[in-house]
Amino acid sequence: MSLGDEHETSGGYGGTGQTRTRLPGRDDDLHGGTRRGGRSSSRSLVTVVGVVVLLIAAIAFANRGGGGSSSTDDSDDSPKAAATAPSGEKPVGAKAAGIPSGFAHDRQGAESAAANYAVALGSAEMFNKTRRDAILRAIIVPARAADFEATLDKAYTPEFNKNVGLNEDGTTPKGFTFVSRTSPIGTKVTESSADTATVEVWCSGLLGLAGESSTNPVTNSWFTITMQLEWTDDDWKIVTHSQKDGPTPVPGDKRASSADEMAKAVEEYGGFTYAR
Repeated sequence: MSLGDEHETSGGYGGTGQTRTRLPGRDDDLHGGTRRGGRSSSRSLVTVVGVVVLLIAAIAFANRGGGGSSSTDDSDDSPKAAATAPSGEKPVGAKAAGIPSGFAHDRQGAESAAANYAVALGSAEMFNKTRRDAILRAIIVPARAADFEATLDKAYTPEFNKNVGLNEDGTTPKGFTFVSRTSPIGTKVTESSADTATVEVWCSGLLGLAGESSTNPVTNSWFTITMQLEWTDDDWKIVTHSQKDGPTPVPGDKRASSADEMAKAVEEYGGFTYAR
């Protein structure tokens, strides 16, 4: 879903050991809609429905207004090196609400901002009201932040929390680790002008409860998030946000890790700061 957090123990965006990484410089990578994973149980289907409802609510609000006009920009300053080569001009040196900030005022800066914002919106921290509001205030244009907060307050209900395996108040049940992480795979600018940019972020996501008796095991999904960004207060901020499924690769035949292995990995492996 685009939008995902974690309780303090779940290691959502920015957990321990954050590292700066570079995104591949490709123009054909894609990223708006719902998370999709291979869910086999009816309980998992309920989880999917819950996530879909949340995202649809957020997307419906985001698309109600605030579009600014973005003109197609033929000048492409994206890297032309091999897809796996590091690229970019400067690291992000600041943070707001634990989220990287101070992105460059150019196409690469917009792509980096979109990738990092996708991580924040897909983190387990979004299930905590205080942290969710702080995230939104840090990445949404000021004129729309309060409206986004109100819309998501209606989406993150006790019923929704139960559907994803949490307690009604959004806390993680004892003995489990809640996992909600988004990992950008690539970015693409589809429209840009001096102070606006539309960026697609292709992502892989994890969602579920890690625990021996979990009825909501951690599953993987693939989706593409589209963000319209605007240069505001010396940084890129989100004006609208949408999501769609895929592109999704063919599943491999690897054995699924145990609940203990998954919980340990989430607690020990920190997130990344993404930059072009």
